[in-house]
Amino acid sequence: MLDSAAMDKSELYRRIAEEADRGKLVFPTSAELGLRIKRAIDDPDCSMEQAAKLVQAEPLLAARVVAMANSVAYNRSGREITDLRQAVARLGFHTLRSLAMSLLVKQMAGQPSDPAHREIARRLWEHTAHVAALSHVIARRVTHQDPETALFAGILHEVAGFYLISRAREIPELLEGERDDWQENGEAVVGAALLKMLEVPEAVAAAIGELWQGFLAIPPVSLGDTLLLAEELAPVPSPLYWTPEKATEAGTPQIEMAVDEETLSGILAESAEEVQSLLRALQ
Repeated sequence: MLDSAAMDKSELYRRIAEEADRGKLVFPTSAELGLRIKRAIDDPDCSMEQAAKLVQAEPLLAARVVAMANSVAYNRSGREITDLRQAVARLGFHTLRSLAMSLLVKQMAGQPSDPAHREIARRLWEHTAHVAALSHVIARRVTHQDPETALFAGILHEVAGFYLISRAREIPELLEGERDDWQENGEAVVGAALLKMLEVPEAVAAAIGELWQGFLAIPPVSLGDTLLLAEELAPVPSPLYWTPEKATEAGTPQIEMAVDEETLSGILAESAEEVQSLLRALQ
């Protein structure tokens, strides 16, 4: 346990990152379940049948899998399915891994006893879901990156924030006062350690690192640009570093560009139903 009495926040962040590097992080019990499922799915010997059984054992994940399989993004034929095995087969391992990670990330915050911390966790997941859904569409329509990888990266981009919330029970000052230092000094330090511990592929971790650095290329072309653009377009800001003044601008970015003879706003308007269906599946 960290003795926070004589530490400023930057030092606390560094100590937490060191814990992660040593493999000493302790996750809530609910998040441990998501981690076990993620590791099982990562096993190259895991079959579709085994994956379906794993998902079936976790009702929340099972519901998300079926909802995602029936979303506009994955159900182009319009044929709705209710069987979990069919849903797993339709999505494939890549998307299934993203949904298992969404369970892990969301539950990493645990069950905060402080109502204010619970509200931060709720808003942070709402923000995460918007960024993940927008990343999937932007990757396919704008940056021409792999949409499944973009969805996965979007789900993971706030992993450090959820872990921060879990530690606030022990160290309340982590979520007290101004949070500019989290964005400037904490997020990347703690986040990089967590991504390494979770064995996130290097390319995805690098893209999330680009998001934390905050430099968007115009026109956007990389996975990092995909995340940055999704973050900029998300109508729900992160509660961890947005001030009320900044939040008034959320979802109304001054960005417009031509993309393959279309406009960004036109692409988003055409994809609105797809984004909403992904959001419903992730919630």
